[in-house]
Amino acid sequence: MANALQQLIRDRLDHKGWSYGDVARRGGVPRSTVHHLATTERVVRMPQSATLEGLSKGLELPLDTVRRAAAEACGIHVYGSPDTAGSDAGATDPEVDLLIASVQKLSADDRRHVTALVESLLDRSAPRTPEK
Repeated sequence: MANALQQLIRDRLDHKGWSYGDVARRGGVPRSTVHHLATTERVVRMPQSATLEGLSKGLELPLDTVRRAAAEACGIHVYGSPDTAGSDAGATDPEVDLLIASVQKLSADDRRHVTALVESLLDRSAPRTPEK
């Protein structure tokens, strides 16, 4: 069974009648990269931003659509509603999405450490109010 990124690429190629080379030229990414992403059953790590941007351009699809498919292919659930993807108000930070999704893969002990770190960072950046 194809992963989300494979399916997205295949559907787009079939719909437009394009080849891997067509997508690669249009997006400014190597043909081998397009071929690899279209044929690899399990994407081990999230492709780099430049690769996702090139694939988005090459497939003529919104970057958020390609990013979400790549994340799903890596086993990462991306939070946020896709219906707001095109608007600035609904735009999400890919680093935040990755952090949120990755926390689910941590052990309970590691999640406690991450929680403590986040609380510490939030406390440090909170405005201090003078004591009375």
